[in-house]
Amino acid sequence: MKLVRSESLPRALPGRRGCDVVVRYRGGDGGFVDTPLDRLPVDEVLAGLPVREFRAYRGRRHYSGWYWSATTGGHVVYESRLELARILLADKDSTVVAIAAQPFLVEEFDGEQKRRHVPDLLLGHADGAVTVVDVKAASRMDDPKVSAQFAWMSRLCEQRGFRFEAWSGTDPVLLENVRFLAGYRRPALVAEELVPLVLEVVREAGMSPCTVTDVERRLTGTARWTQVRPVILHLLWQSRLITGLSRRLDGDTIVRLGAAS
Repeated sequence: MKLVRSESLPRALPGRRGCDVVVRYRGGDGGFVDTPLDRLPVDEVLAGLPVREFRAYRGRRHYSGWYWSATTGGHVVYESRLELARILLADKDSTVVAIAAQPFLVEEFDGEQKRRHVPDLLLGHADGAVTVVDVKAASRMDDPKVSAQFAWMSRLCEQRGFRFEAWSGTDPVLLENVRFLAGYRRPALVAEELVPLVLEVVREAGMSPCTVTDVERRLTGTARWTQVRPVILHLLWQSRLITGLSRRLDGDTIVRLGAAS
């Protein structure tokens, strides 16, 4: 990981007080823009590039890479497996409509102390809400420096009307189920013509329990189960079908219609 070379952020923009918060983000054209936090154009940040670049080098301690997001239709960078896990959950979340990683560098100078930080994620929601996410290992959550940084970010987000989330993990079974379903997130990899048929089978079941195997059996004369199951898993990823994800997925998993269906 390497911070993109650029000039230091100004302590205050022209006409602003020295204690104001200044944000640097990177537009879609690769250019850097400095702006006060209260004027930050969220849509431009969500559509822009990461404010940090990554470099491969011998002995690196973190596993980083690029994840193809069904939400954005493009790649989202991650610096660690923990960040990738949070991106997976965001990509699965039907209320999330935009995901940006390493979205901006924020700096505050109050005349005595300078604070600067790059949050891990910026999430845009369908209802217009915005969430700033910082990912940190659970073992570091009690570190006084980490706590102070998160308290500062939480205060800034509250001032701007953003949500702030300090995330250190979730139920491992839920995460593994989401990771598994992510393998079926691309529409081009499933038989799209079977989607309405699968939904109709579940709809006809009504209040009666309908398992993955039940759907496959009902469609035996139409398609092989090897074609039907990927469609079911794709619909679970999209939340058009829903089930409890705190238990391992298998043929006995009961599925129901989601709100989107």
